Amino acid sequence: MDLSLLVCLVAIFIYVFVKNVITTQYKVYLLFHFFMMIWPIGQIGVHTTDRPHLQIIYITLSFVGFSMLGFGWLLFAKFLVNGTYYRPGRNVVLLMFTPSLLLSAAMIWNPANLFVAPVDDNYSERVYGPIFWCMLMLLVSYYLYSLYQLWKAYRSEARQADKARIFNALIGIVIMLGLPTLDLAINVGLDPWLPVIPGLTTLGIVLSDLYFLFSLQKHRSFDLVKVAQQDVVDTLSVGIVVLDEEDFVIEMNRNINPDLAIALGKRLDMASLLAGRSLDANAGEAFLRSYGEHSSERIHTEIALGAGPGPKQFLSLHAARIMVGGNLQGRVITLQDITELKSLVLKSQEHNTSLQERNRALIYMQDELFQANRKLEQMAITDSLTGCFNRRFLMQQLEHEVLTNLRYKIPFAVFLFDIDLFKLVNDTYGHVVGDEVIRRTAEAVRGALRRTDILARYGGEEFAVYLPHTNKDQAELLAQRIRQVVESNEVPTGRGRVPISVTISMGVHVVEEQTDLQIDDVKTYLKDLFSKIDSALYRAKDNGRNRVVNH
Repeated sequence: MDLSLLVCLVAIFIYVFVKNVITTQYKVYLLFHFFMMIWPIGQIGVHTTDRPHLQIIYITLSFVGFSMLGFGWLLFAKFLVNGTYYRPGRNVVLLMFTPSLLLSAAMIWNPANLFVAPVDDNYSERVYGPIFWCMLMLLVSYYLYSLYQLWKAYRSEARQADKARIFNALIGIVIMLGLPTLDLAINVGLDPWLPVIPGLTTLGIVLSDLYFLFSLQKHRSFDLVKVAQQDVVDTLSVGIVVLDEEDFVIEMNRNINPDLAIALGKRLDMASLLAGRSLDANAGEAFLRSYGEHSSERIHTEIALGAGPGPKQFLSLHAARIMVGGNLQGRVITLQDITELKSLVLKSQEHNTSLQERNRALIYMQDELFQANRKLEQMAITDSLTGCFNRRFLMQQLEHEVLTNLRYKIPFAVFLFDIDLFKLVNDTYGHVVGDEVIRRTAEAVRGALRRTDILARYGGEEFAVYLPHTNKDQAELLAQRIRQVVESNEVPTGRGRVPISVTISMGVHVVEEQTDLQIDDVKTYLKDLFSKIDSALYRAKDNGRNRVVNH
């Protein structure tokens, strides 16, 4: 049975590796999957030999791999909870990995048979010692902590897609924990009274792995923002390639010439791309230098496709960095067909008037490209439904603003509000009207704010507002004004239906000018800040809704 299940695990590993673009999240998954495969390999080895020195090697291999599952699962769970852009620090990974590493070393050493001892000099029947039970307790700790992280994220997430993804992970961890527990109970605890049932732990590993794979495949396909962005990119008249920080292709539109041999998931070697294609060797070398130095400016060069005396295609190549929070996240490469324009340039002495027209056309196309790039940049920081800023942009702005405010003792306030009884609106009028309620509520609140205030969609029907240079009295007036504006705002529900109005409940937190607070970690400070505001918001809900509560 262990052999069959091992074959299944290997097949899943190959499928994920072949069928998916190996992003950071999939790399973590494959590491986790590798730890899964170690257990059945060792179990198969134990039953293929009767030599004690080989049996103990296979037994140790099995349990070393099993002990690493806790670390693998915890790391994988953190990526599921924190999303695609999560990058754990080296110290965090080391802290998660060290307990498993130390116990693995103890199992390999097996001093005085404290891990496992043979019965009658044969490990087919064996007795487990304190190190074994410490390993089990460590695994339980890993899984319980992972379960807590997932459950906490599930309770706090507002988007249904995120809830479904995290809920699937919760089911996966229950499957993984359940069958090994049953294996421990029957084959270790009840061993004197019940026959051995092989393969229970491996079966649990395979079932949970299938569930994880199902969850990854399912939820990756419902990224509506990505679909919308791809639709915008595909309508442009230029070729666009998006690279990650390591120059791997993560997105491209349909207008990329196949002769360039650019493919999703493959690394783009810019030097190879330009080799033999640059129209000006000096310009090509300057472009590569700026590209390698991570220049912050948009850089440009021109290339030609096609060999021999036949017709050539001329392309204008632009490269620009993608920056998030001051860190390089990737690049956008644009390839614009300038074949006609290049032909006119070569005949400029004979067709000067025509050349001027083509130059104007080029300026128009460049402006179109610039506007499209601006639209893409805007989509990255705004919510597609309401036009407000998104949560990620808000948190990035707050990290900078809060440090500045505390350093110079500038008062500021943060509001957190959501629409009361929004689920009832969806159930009564449908999700189309529900989306319209969210959109019009955001529009009404935006009209009541000052130019310097930042309104962001925090999640679902929940919004956050950052108000710089705002003391407690001003914050109270603004909060009440927002509440009244929303309450008086009417939302149409369709032909023949009476318009509806909604109310909001709001939590408010004000940091006054006289504070002397010093912070070491702005992310932790913001997390605590929003926890306080969230508590105030829940008190507003509990006290009858349609009200403002100060923390």
